[in-house]
Amino acid sequence: MSANVGPEYLAAQKKYREAITDEEKLAALEEMLATIPKHKATEKMQAKIKRKISQLKKEMRSGKKGPKQQREFYRIDKEGAGQVVLVGPPNSGKSSILKSVTRADPEIAEYPFTTRMPLPGMARWDNVQIQLVDMPPIAPENARPWMWATIRMSDGILLVFDAGDDDLLDHAENLILFMDENNVRIRNQGELEFTEKRALCAANKCDLPGSETRIELLREVLPEDIEVIPCSALTGEGLNELMYHVFFDLLGKIRVYTHPPGKKPDFHEPFILNKGSTVLEAAEAIHKEIAENLRYARVWGKGVFDGQMVPRDHVLHDGDVVVFYT
Repeated sequence: MSANVGPEYLAAQKKYREAITDEEKLAALEEMLATIPKHKATEKMQAKIKRKISQLKKEMRSGKKGPKQQREFYRIDKEGAGQVVLVGPPNSGKSSILKSVTRADPEIAEYPFTTRMPLPGMARWDNVQIQLVDMPPIAPENARPWMWATIRMSDGILLVFDAGDDDLLDHAENLILFMDENNVRIRNQGELEFTEKRALCAANKCDLPGSETRIELLREVLPEDIEVIPCSALTGEGLNELMYHVFFDLLGKIRVYTHPPGKKPDFHEPFILNKGSTVLEAAEAIHKEIAENLRYARVWGKGVFDGQMVPRDHVLHDGDVVVFYT
């Protein structure tokens, strides 16, 4: 009996052969298993794929490394409150945004595909730092497996489009479709699978004529849960608001401050927590021993009166000051 696998399986198999990272290999194997026809002729193939998935997961959990991998340049160690990759078509202004909000010095030119390697920079918003990674333009003619791996390993995607470009809508639709075809899917709600990422959109060059109309049309073309922030790397307009949304909405973080009883809090160095974190989770993030012995806390901030005694499961908000009692 012929296996008679379809084009979706063959495409996934090709991705597996081209994969560089363990994460990429795992995603491709799972796609192969999902798309292979389920009948007697493929039973051995299914079993082989399952064994590969099981072995790869085991190696990833144990930290065991296989043969030395090449081209490690795409692995960017995460720093700050989170790592956000800048993704967009050629000449969208990703590098200009990176240069405007960080100390990074990317090459910027009028011709396309200036950025060839991932370039990180630390953006400071208020009293937190966020790592931005400028990626080469995402287009069929230059996309490589390592680029998808870098995107999947990030904490979120900042889509960047040129609001002064008459072809803006085509670029946006094509990019979203191309990402989806390569197993990078945008989802801003609920729990995420490995191939799903949260995303925010920067409508760059909002200072150009006609940009306001194009941005409104862009909002209609993009999935409705992707927020579009008009900004300009040239004039600085909207960049502060953009970083605000990156921190709170894309990364889903809050800032919490603490101090020993009787002392003032240091508002320069917040603890960064996920939205919805409780007093106990904050204690765990600060010190294991505090969490183990925590009886209650006092909170100054949203939804409480100053110094209110709260239980361990009290949900914290951005800007809250917490004093732990053990």
